Amino acid sequence: MVDPRHMRDARYRRGRAAQSNAPSRFDLAREAFDDGWAEEDVPLAPARTEVTCETPRSVITRNTSPDLSFDRAINPYRGCEHGCIYCFARPTHAYLGLSPGLDFETRLVAKEGAADVLAGELRKPSYRPAVIALGTGTDPYQPLERDRGLTREVLKVLAEAQHPVAIVTKGALIERDIDILGPMAAAGLVRVGLSLTTLDAGLARAMEPRCPSPARRLRAIERLSAAGIPVRVMTSPIVPGLTDHEAEALLKAAAGAGAVAASWVMLRLPREVAPLFREWLEAYAPDRAGRVMARVREMHGGQDYDARWGHRMRGEGHYAQIIAARWKRAARALGLDTALAPLRTDLFRRPERAGDQLTLF
Repeated sequence: MVDPRHMRDARYRRGRAAQSNAPSRFDLAREAFDDGWAEEDVPLAPARTEVTCETPRSVITRNTSPDLSFDRAINPYRGCEHGCIYCFARPTHAYLGLSPGLDFETRLVAKEGAADVLAGELRKPSYRPAVIALGTGTDPYQPLERDRGLTREVLKVLAEAQHPVAIVTKGALIERDIDILGPMAAAGLVRVGLSLTTLDAGLARAMEPRCPSPARRLRAIERLSAAGIPVRVMTSPIVPGLTDHEAEALLKAAAGAGAVAASWVMLRLPREVAPLFREWLEAYAPDRAGRVMARVREMHGGQDYDARWGHRMRGEGHYAQIIAARWKRAARALGLDTALAPLRTDLFRRPERAGDQLTLF
């Protein structure tokens, strides 16, 4: 357990968004104790990232959510070093007995051998191809990917199988894989959703501490687009009172960089994300914290969050309607309100295995 005294010290939280590391909802209560070392006696270094490995039995997860456009996804990692304070995936760390707070940003899990497991799943006679979403729970191009390369290995398997994939990321590291994504895009097998939440570099650093800067993400859109890879800019989440005034500017900047479509989601605060976000607000923007949360609750019937299908992504009420109308008008004016062409599934071929007999035709 992280000593609560450390969590109160900004030196320990440097480069992180979470202000606390409370036990998860599945964990037993834990209590720090005094071991005799005075706080001033211990040199305090920033919290370090720890990585453990697991060998997954399967890597394709399924969902039946009517709010999503896909029914299957792959996440090569658990936890995310990008550390976005609003990340709706934070509560998943509770299933590991870890905190959705600082643990989510610093105690990561790499799914070693994910590509081999995926190839085995695609070989099954019962498997039927449909678009796989890559990076729905944690970012597949977070800093850890630079060393581990699990996302690239997964993409190699999908490219060999000519399997369609939709990638969601904030990471400029995706440019490294243009050599794979370019040919896949030419065959109608890939599209990229790149998240751009604000053009304010200071706000981005506080809210998404280890993500590429807004300007760097715009350059990534340019380079992907230049390689023929269709990019949808995701102006998500829109944060009431912090980023809502930027909707039009975000869309204009993304269109100028080459994005061909756009989408948006309102701020979501499920489970442990709500108290973590409130703590961050009080630390970063105490003068606006009350107004931000008032808007959030206005859209969710007085609560921090309402998980109903068809409601959780956008909220309801006058404020939500105004944001939706503004966004729609700007997207239409910029030509970003078009739907991307469906990805192809008819090219799929099961990955070959060493020793497999080749077909004659």
